[in-house]
Amino acid sequence: MRLLITGASGLYGSKLANLAEENGHEVYSAYKDHHAPFGKPVRLDVSNRIEVEKTFKEIAPEAVVHAASLTDVDKCELNRELAWQINVKGTENIARASQSASAFLLYVSTDYVFDGEKGCYAETDPPNPLNFYGLTKVRAEERLKFVTADWCIARASVIYGATPAAGKVNFALWVLNSLKKKEKTKVLVDQWNSPTLNSSLARMTFEIVERRLTGVFHLSGATRISRYDFAKTIADTFDLDSSLLVPTVAKEFSWLAKRPRDSSLDTAKAQRLLKNKPLKMEEALQEIKQQLESKSHTD
Repeated sequence: MRLLITGASGLYGSKLANLAEENGHEVYSAYKDHHAPFGKPVRLDVSNRIEVEKTFKEIAPEAVVHAASLTDVDKCELNRELAWQINVKGTENIARASQSASAFLLYVSTDYVFDGEKGCYAETDPPNPLNFYGLTKVRAEERLKFVTADWCIARASVIYGATPAAGKVNFALWVLNSLKKKEKTKVLVDQWNSPTLNSSLARMTFEIVERRLTGVFHLSGATRISRYDFAKTIADTFDLDSSLLVPTVAKEFSWLAKRPRDSSLDTAKAQRLLKNKPLKMEEALQEIKQQLESKSHTD
């Protein structure tokens, strides 16, 4: 299979490219600023329609995973035009090109399409975003459905992993680094998510692409947990001092954009239909621990 991945230098995209290569597929890894570590690198600005069309004609992908996105929630609020161009127009460009190429398209979306008033959102719950980032992802989902016929929308929540990617440190690594330095670390007690291990998300989406499953899937971790309890579980798993974690409420942070209080996702559909199941928190943290130990042995 010729697979094109956008956002292939990111935490999730790089893991998917590695997995697909290991399974013998021809992987094209599209990136904009940070070079993709796996697959055949392709520089691509998804907001540039002509560039997207040219890339698709050259590669002729059979399947596309569109993970490229402006995910900085406050930056999206501050620079709405940029967020719209990348997240909405970029997705429309990829969707139109996928339709022209008769390629299966999987789009990586987010729990931030929901307002966080309810929690444990199912795929059938109507989106109602609190911030502009969430709005761009909702509009992108809508355009994708309108433009192409062969699609899957995969929503995740707080993606984390064993290594930094695209110049960013994810929440789990930030907690680990802070605790190892014995730094007091403020963590929210009143925000709940379904944290998603990047390698687990890669396995689930890879299965969906291989099986060409269509529709909306919630592919987060299987555990609803507060940021504070997530951090505490990380500390306990790695035998670090959890007393350094300082319980903090959201109103103490001065963010530009509102955050949903409880955007946790219901993964029952994925549990039912996929061979690769969403992981419970304990399973995921044991996996990341093994990955970090393996990395330390090879460094």
